[in-house]
Amino acid sequence: MVGLLLITHEALGDALLHNAASTLGHCPLPTEVLAVGRDSDPEERRQRAAELACQLNDGDGVLVLTDMYGSTPSNIACSLANLATVRIIAGVNLPMLIRVFNYATLDLDTLSDKALSGGHDGVVSCSALTTAAAVTLGGNLNPTAGGSATQHH
Repeated sequence: MVGLLLITHEALGDALLHNAASTLGHCPLPTEVLAVGRDSDPEERRQRAAELACQLNDGDGVLVLTDMYGSTPSNIACSLANLATVRIIAGVNLPMLIRVFNYATLDLDTLSDKALSGGHDGVVSCSALTTAAAVTLGGNLNPTAGGSATQHH
């Protein structure tokens, strides 16, 4: 099974992991989080990232998700690029992580593709959707209009 390593600023990775696992009821992949704080030693964090990647790799590889490309966590993640069975994706978000968990049995390359599509598809302009819904509903977005819904006070 593919291992998952989150390398993020501060507690972001822990929060994403907690929320994704809570949403699904479990964490289906062997997963570790490496937090990178403002005062972290980048070289120590690089070494720890390499250790975690080796621990997580049972032969199927490791998917590394990091938050912001070009940042210290991302640079640490990219230092793992020389490992043949590691794929690194920047821009981690909750939809991406849930997509990865939903497809946990896929191989590393296919799971990487799913992570990218989940992250991309999870970014939506709600204003545009609301406007489209208003047009579809004849401009009425109030579900209680017409008296069909019960109001609670």
